[in-house]
Amino acid sequence: MTPTPQNPRQNQPPAPPADHADHAAPPGRPPRPSVFARVARFAFRHRVAALGLWVLVLVGVWTLASAVGDDYREDYSLPGTESQHALELLEEHGSGRGGDTVEIVLHSEDGLAGAEPEVAGMLAEVEELPRVVGVFSPYDDPSALSDDGTVGYATVLLDTPAEQMTVPDTERILGTAREVADDGLQVELGGDAARKLGESEGGSAEGIGILAALVILVFMFGSVIAAGLPVITALFAVGSTLGAIVLASHLFTIADYTMYVMMLVGLGVGIDYALLIFTRYRAELVAGATPERATVRALDAAGRTVFFAGCTVIVALLGLVALGLGSLQGSAVSVALTVLATMLGSLTLLPALLGIFGKRFARHFTARAAKRARRGRPAVGAGWRRLGGAVQRRPLAALTVAVVALLALAAPALSLRLGMGDAGNDPADATSRKAYDLLSEGFGPGFNGPLVVVTDGGASGAEAAAGAAAERLDGVEGVAGVTPPAPTEDGAIATLVVFPDSSPQDEATSELVHELRDSVLPALGAETGADYLVGGATAATQDYVDKVAERMPLFVAIVVGVSVLLLMAVFRSVWIPIKAALLNLLSIGAALGAMTLVFQEGWFGVEPGPIEAYLPVMIFAIVFGLSMDYEIFLVSRMHEEWERHRDHQLAVREGLAHTGAVISAAGAIMVVVFGAFMFSPDRMLQQMGFGMAVAILVDAVVIRCLIVPAAMQLLGRHAWWLPAPLARLLPKVELEQHEDAPPAERTEERAPARQELTPHS
Repeated sequence: MTPTPQNPRQNQPPAPPADHADHAAPPGRPPRPSVFARVARFAFRHRVAALGLWVLVLVGVWTLASAVGDDYREDYSLPGTESQHALELLEEHGSGRGGDTVEIVLHSEDGLAGAEPEVAGMLAEVEELPRVVGVFSPYDDPSALSDDGTVGYATVLLDTPAEQMTVPDTERILGTAREVADDGLQVELGGDAARKLGESEGGSAEGIGILAALVILVFMFGSVIAAGLPVITALFAVGSTLGAIVLASHLFTIADYTMYVMMLVGLGVGIDYALLIFTRYRAELVAGATPERATVRALDAAGRTVFFAGCTVIVALLGLVALGLGSLQGSAVSVALTVLATMLGSLTLLPALLGIFGKRFARHFTARAAKRARRGRPAVGAGWRRLGGAVQRRPLAALTVAVVALLALAAPALSLRLGMGDAGNDPADATSRKAYDLLSEGFGPGFNGPLVVVTDGGASGAEAAAGAAAERLDGVEGVAGVTPPAPTEDGAIATLVVFPDSSPQDEATSELVHELRDSVLPALGAETGADYLVGGATAATQDYVDKVAERMPLFVAIVVGVSVLLLMAVFRSVWIPIKAALLNLLSIGAALGAMTLVFQEGWFGVEPGPIEAYLPVMIFAIVFGLSMDYEIFLVSRMHEEWERHRDHQLAVREGLAHTGAVISAAGAIMVVVFGAFMFSPDRMLQQMGFGMAVAILVDAVVIRCLIVPAAMQLLGRHAWWLPAPLARLLPKVELEQHEDAPPAERTEERAPARQELTPHS
C-alpha cells in the first residue's frame, strides 16, 4: 500500500530557515566554505606536512620534558580555615609539631623489650641518613609503646615536607630499618612519605582501556587500520599534552595524580571525537563522495559538533578554578588543555590521516556497503528508527520509567560522605598499610588521625590554658586520650595532641572536630582568655570537605549557566539547553549514587570508606562536559533534519537513526577506558574510573536513547522556540553545513522511516 504522508509539506522544498537567512550567499555565487571545511581541505591536501608537524610537536615536547624532568607537587593549603591558621602559628613559633615525620613501627608477639639493643643501633643508623634531622626512640617515651609492649614506634623527623620526599630517600629509611627484622620482629614504615612506596604506575589500566577500545572499533568498522586512526589521533594529542604538563609543573602547582586523570579523560574524549568525525566520513564515502570531499563534509558537519562539544567540556573543567582549592586548579587546567589538544587533533591530524588512507577506505567501506545491500540486510540505522518509533508512540511512559529508575539510583548520593584517603586505604601488602594497622591495633583507631589543638595566649599563659584544655578534653565523649601540653621555646603558644576513639575516616571523628570547634573550646576560651585552634591532618581534611561543600553551588551555577547559554546559541532554543542541563545533572547524580553504594557502603566486597573530597566536583566537571558532547551530537543531527524538513517527528527519528549506533559505540569506548581504571590499586583512581564509567553508561544508553527522544517528541515544534529578544542578543552559530545537498543515503533511508508511524500501510 502507499504510505500516507504525515506532513503534506515534507515533499516540498523547505523554505530557508530564518536563523540562517543572513548567511545565504548571493545568487550565482557559491557559499564560502566554513573554517572547518577549509582546515580539513588544507590538512587533507598537505597530509604529510600536517602529520610531520604533529610528530615534531610530540617529539620536541618530550625531548624537553625528558631533559628537565617533572616537578609535580600538591598544595592542600586552605587560606582562611582554622587548620591553616593553626599550621601557620606552629611554623611562626618554631614548633616541631609543624614538621613532617615518618614512623618506624615495630611489632613482636614476644614483646619489644628484648629487641632494644638491635633497635637502638638501627635508629642510630637511620639518624645519619639524608633528609633525617632527628629520631625519637620508643624506649625513651613510654607513650610510644602499647600497653602490652608488643607494638611500638620510633618517630623520624624529616627536613622536607612529605610530598617533596623522594622515593629513594624513603626507601633508604625503610631498608635501614628492616635490617633488624627477623622471624620474631616485624618492621614497617608509616606516614605520608611512606605511602609513595606503595603507589603503582597506571600504565596497565590505560593499556587495558586502549585494547578494549580497539576491539570495539574493529568490530564497528571491520578494519584494523580504520579502528586505529581514532586511537592514534588520541595518543598524539594526549602524549603531546602530557609532555607539556611536565614542563608546566615547574611553573604551576600540579599534583602528581594529574597525569593519570589526563590520560583517563584524554584517551576517552580523544577516541570519541575522532570516532564521531570518522563515522560521518564513512557515511559520505558510502554515499559516493570522493575521499577528499568526504573528509571536508565530515569535518564541516561532525567537526563543528566536536568543536562545540569540546568547548563545553573545557568550560566545565575551568569552572573548577572557581573553587580555589590549591592543586585542584592546576589539575583542572591540565585536563582542560588535554581536551583542547584532542579537539585540535581531531580537526587537523585526523584529516591528514584520512588523506593518507583515503583510497583504501573508499574501497573497503563501499565494498562492505555493496555486500550488505546484496544480502538484503536492512539499511544502517533501521533498528534505531524502530526504537525511535516505539519511544514516539509512548513518550510519556518511556520518559517516566527512565527518570524514576535514575532517580532511584541517584538517591544514595543524598548520604554521600566526603573525606580523604589515608594509609588505611592503601593496598594490604603496602608497608604504609601494615604500619597503619599495627598502630591501630596497638594504640587504638584514632591514633592514626590525631587532632592538634593549638593554644594561643591566655590570662595565665599559653601553657596553663593548654593544661586546662587537656583536663576539659579528657572528659569529652569521643576522645580516647590527650597528651600533656607542649609549649614552644618562646612560650607564646602551646600544643596538645588529642586522640579520638574512632578512625580518621569515621563520621564520628568529623563530628568530634565540629563539636570541639563549635562548643567545647569556645566555652573554655571564654574562661581562660585563650584562643584554641583545632589543626592537624584530620582537621585539615574536614576543612577541605567543608570548603568543597561551601563552594559547590557557585561552581555548579557557573558550569550550568555558561553551558546553557552556549547551547542556546548553538540550537537557537530555550528548552533544549534546559533539558540538557537537567538530564546531565541526573546522570551525574546516578553516578554519585552508585559510587556511594560501592565505595562508601562497601557493595561487591569493596572496603567501605568516604568518597575522596575532590572527586564529586571533578566528576561533575568532566561528566557534565562529556554528557553535553552526546547531547550536541544527537540533537545537532535532529536540528539538521528539522532545518531541512520542519517535521519534528521525522527529525527526532532520523536524528536517533543516524547517531544511535555512534553514540553507543562512543559510550562503550568511554566506559571501557574509564572502567579499566578499576584495575588500578589506587582507590582514588578506582572511584573516579567507576563513577565516570557509570555516568557515561547511563547517559549513552538511558538518557540519549530513551529520555531525549521522548522529551523531544513531547516538546514537538516548541523544542526549537527562542524568544525574539533573546535571539537578538545571542550570537548566531552555524551548526550544520549548507554548502551542498545531503548525501543520497539519507534520502534513501527516509521512506521506510515514514512508514513506521503511519497507521495505513
